[in-house]
Amino acid sequence: MPQTPTAPLPPKPDASIGFTALYALAMFGTFLALLTPPVMTLALRAAEVAPANKEAVLSWALGLGALVSLLVNPVAGQLSDRTTSRWGMRRPWILAGLVVGLAGLYLIATGDATMLVVGWCVTQLGFNFLIPTLLAVLPDQVPERQHGRVSGILNAGFPVGVVAGVSVAQAVAPDMRAMFMVPGVVAVVLVVLFMLRLDDRRLSPADVAPLDWKGFLGGFWISPRAAPDFCWAWLSRFLLFMGLATLMSYQVFYLLDKVGIAPAAVPETMLKSTLVSTFTTVIGSLLGGWLSDRIARRRVFVLVSALIYSVGLAVIGTTAQLEPFLWGIAICGLGQGVYLAVDLALVAEVLPDKTGGAAKGIGIISLANNIPQSLAPAIAPVFLAIGAAGMAKNYGALFWAAAIFALLGALAAVPIKGVK
Repeated sequence: MPQTPTAPLPPKPDASIGFTALYALAMFGTFLALLTPPVMTLALRAAEVAPANKEAVLSWALGLGALVSLLVNPVAGQLSDRTTSRWGMRRPWILAGLVVGLAGLYLIATGDATMLVVGWCVTQLGFNFLIPTLLAVLPDQVPERQHGRVSGILNAGFPVGVVAGVSVAQAVAPDMRAMFMVPGVVAVVLVVLFMLRLDDRRLSPADVAPLDWKGFLGGFWISPRAAPDFCWAWLSRFLLFMGLATLMSYQVFYLLDKVGIAPAAVPETMLKSTLVSTFTTVIGSLLGGWLSDRIARRRVFVLVSALIYSVGLAVIGTTAQLEPFLWGIAICGLGQGVYLAVDLALVAEVLPDKTGGAAKGIGIISLANNIPQSLAPAIAPVFLAIGAAGMAKNYGALFWAAAIFALLGALAAVPIKGVK
């Protein structure tokens, strides 16, 4: 099996304000470029190039793109952990992913329906090489005492990137090419600025065994017996994201069918929902990460934040009114912000190999984010059908089930022993 160095790294100096700011901007740029298409512009482009079957085109693009992301994340991590380039372990893959992702956005913006599907797969290929290697910089460069606050700042880029992406797309509309390429160019500028600042780790060729495909493929499996804390962290994240994916996938239909929002009012209502969620997510992410470092605790924050998220889902599941729905969204955002900030810090501290396998571990943990995006919509009809008559859908059952998933995600963090 290929081996990477496992000797402890020298003590890491504190991450400076400048380093943290550029790191956060790089993550923000990545989220801006990657999340704007599925949130808004991909559907608009599908309607433009295939008005008669736009739903099918969008489904093919999102489905195949999700499959690409599932396959690429752990592969990217393993390759980065074995890279002996004189430019470092992470920088070559960050740059390659950025270039490929930008090319994918260009294919979507300029091609036909087939190129839309191909382009989104290429975009997912590129950015899902970039993300795990970019996140591996956290355990590489940042001392554990700062993991919470730095990961909190990084994760704030997720909701801010969504809002900024929608705003940029609206500002340059109806120029479809600009709607895709402006976020991509912003990502290029911000990521390259961080790469210029990054003092990347360098791996000696003598420390890497010749590539053994059996060992390489076997590296995707991490034994629960050998690394129980990592596996419990994976399960906790998977269950929380089952609740999150349910909310993201079905809130529009919930507003239409349960709350009774008119179709024409959905964009305005979704903007309100997104702004509310963004505000509480950013607050939760920044405050949770800082406080977690302050008291040197991770597990209790993961537990409490997942509980908060489950409460928010339960609030949504018990109402048919817009105002309580927005309160539920606000509670979910708060729980999500705290969870994602502290959970990334926790994951960085339970990686099976913090020195030679950080990117591989983060690539595998990313599967816990990605699988629910396909699994949650697949099983949702089971809950929607509970006690439903005719064309009615039981959204209460669906969101209560999502709340239970989030609650189980909280409980899955309890057995983690290696982190306080």
